[in-house]
Amino acid sequence: MLEGVVPFPPEFAEKYRAKGYWEDRSLRDQFKDVFDRHADRIAVIDGDIQATYRDIDTRSERLALNLLDLGLRPLDRVVVLLPNVIEFVYLYFALQKIGAIPICALAVHRYREASQFTELAGATACFAPERMGDFEFAPMISRLRNENDCLKFGVILGQAADGFSSLKDLLIREPESTPADLDAIEIDPTDPAVFQLSGGTTGVPKLIPRTHNDYFLNSNLAVSVTEVTADSCLLLVLPIGHNLPLACPGLQGFLIQGGRVVLSTDPRPPSVFSLTEEHGVSHIHCVPALLIRWINDPTIGEYDLSSLRMIQSGGQRMQPEIRLKTRELIPSVFVQENFGMSEGTLMFVRTDDPEDVILETVGLPVCEDDEIRLIDDEGNDVAPGEVGELCVRGPYTLRGYFGAPEHNARVFTAEGFYCSGDLMRQHASGRYMVEGRKKDVINRGGEKISAEEIENLILQFPPVQNVACVAMPDPVLGERMCACVIPKKGQVCEFKPLIAFLTELEFAKHKLPERLEIMDEFPLSNFGKVAKNKLVEMISAKLDAEQNAG
Repeated sequence: MLEGVVPFPPEFAEKYRAKGYWEDRSLRDQFKDVFDRHADRIAVIDGDIQATYRDIDTRSERLALNLLDLGLRPLDRVVVLLPNVIEFVYLYFALQKIGAIPICALAVHRYREASQFTELAGATACFAPERMGDFEFAPMISRLRNENDCLKFGVILGQAADGFSSLKDLLIREPESTPADLDAIEIDPTDPAVFQLSGGTTGVPKLIPRTHNDYFLNSNLAVSVTEVTADSCLLLVLPIGHNLPLACPGLQGFLIQGGRVVLSTDPRPPSVFSLTEEHGVSHIHCVPALLIRWINDPTIGEYDLSSLRMIQSGGQRMQPEIRLKTRELIPSVFVQENFGMSEGTLMFVRTDDPEDVILETVGLPVCEDDEIRLIDDEGNDVAPGEVGELCVRGPYTLRGYFGAPEHNARVFTAEGFYCSGDLMRQHASGRYMVEGRKKDVINRGGEKISAEEIENLILQFPPVQNVACVAMPDPVLGERMCACVIPKKGQVCEFKPLIAFLTELEFAKHKLPERLEIMDEFPLSNFGKVAKNKLVEMISAKLDAEQNAG
């Protein structure tokens, strides 16, 4: 097993195998069967490209062989910064054929995030587009290679600069390695197949090891409650590397069932509506902010959306009014609320649930061996109906973050329950309702932003003496970030110079604060800590007053 991975205790591993959850087969072998079973069916559509299951298999095999020729080896960690393009699919399955481990980063990540992933994982390679907008990735990867001896390979989708390999060339070049070389690779199904990223509270990201055993199960369980069949078609507009669009059921789940997946990098309403009509899309993954945008677009009535059966929403709590309006505008669709974490446990409402359950809850876990506890601050189980922190363990929930023993000691109980920081209570039906969170993050449209990470960066701005980043309510995104700043004596801190300074620190733009509040002092709790709940109340009241005045 890869050093730094926390294994499942033997007694639990034995139980999960006995119950058939773990099949002890790698994703390579599982999807080889999938590709053979559905060989001539269309698997993935990207613009004018329509790839069959056989195409995915043969092209990912050729890429895998060329990656072996390049020097990639089993258990090598690979930072993947590709957007929703078919090359991501080829690369994902090529890495599975080798037994290398993709780190599912995002195309919006920049030097700060990529350097953290590279160092944490000891990454060997980085795959990225040539550019996104006006940002070029090759110079960033060159910096990473100069600073990290482990990072040997840079692969670019597009025009590859000197010292880089071209992903398109690796997809078509005649390899020296042979399929027998791939067959000779032994992959331990208890090793990580994927590293997902944690949206945790600290300034340093955590890597979530998802094993071959648990990640295949993850997708199968999600398929079982989302009514995916061989005739289903999924439109992916959320970043494909995220856990939901990749595996809940996502790309993996739809391929397992023999369905089709349409890739798009454009979440704007006309594009989504047009692709739905063109391809007969039956399923879409989204976050509430996107769905609000779609159902409020005046062009929605101009398209035939009757093929839609399920819009699966995750990432943040959805208000009942959004579901009701969606149902009114698209009568064929069921808006399926789900709660999921990249660490594991998934909850879904079901189509046959009562109306109050559908409108108010995130449903039940997808597996009968998902063990759920709601606990108070002393670690005691709360009474039914009371709010507590969600703690979980089960056959597809991690037992520890990668290479983070000190953090693991804080967020896992002695019995192996993962303490998520999410606050929940049980509905009268026994289903679960999200009530907020303990962890200090801002949930901006489903993207979790560590307040501590941004606070540490703002403290580098010369006029700042102290800072507290908090969530301010937003009708579309749910939350946006407000930076509350106490300036140094005699200094002036203004919003535009602050943003200009932060932009130079090279991190994802969605993490930038969107409002600045200047204060003389912060409200404090009884323990002398900044009372962020009071800051949120103050800012919310100020926003209400501004809206009423306007």
